Amino acid sequence: MGEESNFSNVHFLTVSEVAEMMRVSKMTVYRLVHAGDLPAVQFGRSYRVPESAVEQYLRGAVVDGTADSA
Repeated sequence: MGEESNFSNVHFLTVSEVAEMMRVSKMTVYRLVHAGDLPAVQFGRSYRVPESAVEQYLRGAVVDGTADSA
């Protein structure tokens, strides 16, 4: 999130919105956040995830089907 040090331009998503976008459970999103795989900001007891972080995570999680199998 280097370029996002100015949070006025960041669009934050709730854990529920991230879960819906990724089609996973909210618990999976919490696990990703707590493991440090998905950056988030904590407000009280709730978390907000920058939309760009979700997009970056999904780009990095793409499976390349062209790999040779052993």
